[in-house]
Amino acid sequence: MKMNIAEIAKAVDAQNDIEQWSDIEVSGVAFDSRHLKTGDLFVPLMGARDGHEFVNTAFQNGASASLWAADHQYDDGGQPRIVVEDPLKALQQLGKYYLNKINPVVVAVSGSNGKTTTKDMIASILSTQMNVTKTHANFNNAIGVPVTLLNMEANTEAVVVEMGMSHFGELDELSKLVTPDIAVLTMIGEAHIEFFGTRDRIADAKMEITHGMREDGTFVYNGDEPLLRERAKDLKQITKTFGRQLSNDIYATSVEQSDHDITFTVNLWPDEEFRIPMVGEYNVNNAMAAMMVAHRLHVTPNHIKIGLENLELTENRTEWLAGNQGEKILSDVYNSNPTAVKEVLETLNELPEKGRRIIVLGDMLELGDASAKLHAGLAKSIDHEHFAKVFLVGSEMKALATALLADGYPADDLQHFAADEQSELVASLKSTIQKGDIVLLKGSHGIHLENVLHELTTK
Repeated sequence: MKMNIAEIAKAVDAQNDIEQWSDIEVSGVAFDSRHLKTGDLFVPLMGARDGHEFVNTAFQNGASASLWAADHQYDDGGQPRIVVEDPLKALQQLGKYYLNKINPVVVAVSGSNGKTTTKDMIASILSTQMNVTKTHANFNNAIGVPVTLLNMEANTEAVVVEMGMSHFGELDELSKLVTPDIAVLTMIGEAHIEFFGTRDRIADAKMEITHGMREDGTFVYNGDEPLLRERAKDLKQITKTFGRQLSNDIYATSVEQSDHDITFTVNLWPDEEFRIPMVGEYNVNNAMAAMMVAHRLHVTPNHIKIGLENLELTENRTEWLAGNQGEKILSDVYNSNPTAVKEVLETLNELPEKGRRIIVLGDMLELGDASAKLHAGLAKSIDHEHFAKVFLVGSEMKALATALLADGYPADDLQHFAADEQSELVASLKSTIQKGDIVLLKGSHGIHLENVLHELTTK
């Protein structure tokens, strides 16, 4: 972004006189003074600390200006400060203003699983024919979404915005902020069931992504999910489905998986073969969601193929890494829920690899009263014939350990660790892993298995 303070002040309904600073240019936004770049607008937010405490540091680090809450004592000290009612709301106002100014195609993506991968796929495909901005890392909330918008270059033709949620109203707010041309829902799982209670209520909350959708917009969703089909009937906008059932607008007609990629064909382009450089047959659904978005935006099949083949995934999503002891590590340490774990276990089981399968599973968080039952339910997907060793991490995983032992999994090949026993876990893994083994690391981000991954891969 490039805007002067006068333009910003007008967009956010500034409450003070900024005339003396009106021509100062701002080239970006930051809400963390440590990561601020020269020329940024600093946004002091309320968190564990009051962001206003860091305004002076922000200016020392090169900020051009700062927002300032009207209920805080105001003494600018000669520093360009724009007084607003609420800095977070002002950030969102500014993001919406800049979005309207640039006027790109907006693709919004959410879902219980696969939203980050799908976002990456959509952006990669569209980038073959358009200038594209996409959500960075996990900037998918009320703060991250406007930051994504404000990071757009002036020549952006499409912006792909990932949207997360854990409560009712969050997707409603984000959807109305970005007003999507295309809204995508990947699937409905058990993620955040602690807050919603049932999958029906999760589906209701996810459908909020359509609340801000343009009248001529398109809703792309997983047609294999009855909860979404039922709710999509009420939309006036165009709806398009993807999935494995033949009733979908796009469905896979063949799928072949190797240890490093997947090739598949679809009904829309029966003579074309597509490839994605990742494992997990469930990722074909993510790819088809992205392909339907591309189809709606008139991207050619050849460019779709190029985009998928050159996919760059957000860090810490499912990826293959080489371990220090000659093992292959399949890492997905950013989030976890029952559906995702079962899918990746199935993938690991089907890989044409000859080494032992060793799995490391961390707690699945935000499952509420159903947590013990959902953790224990994973036992049905784990047997000793296919998974030689099981390492479980966190208090919630005790339920799975108990269920596995009850089902006859050998106690000698099963270990459970508390979340703060990572050093013991790493030591045990290093003494167990052999050259040629295949190791899965999967857990919610709050368990921090990325630290274990670091120990297994850093020499």
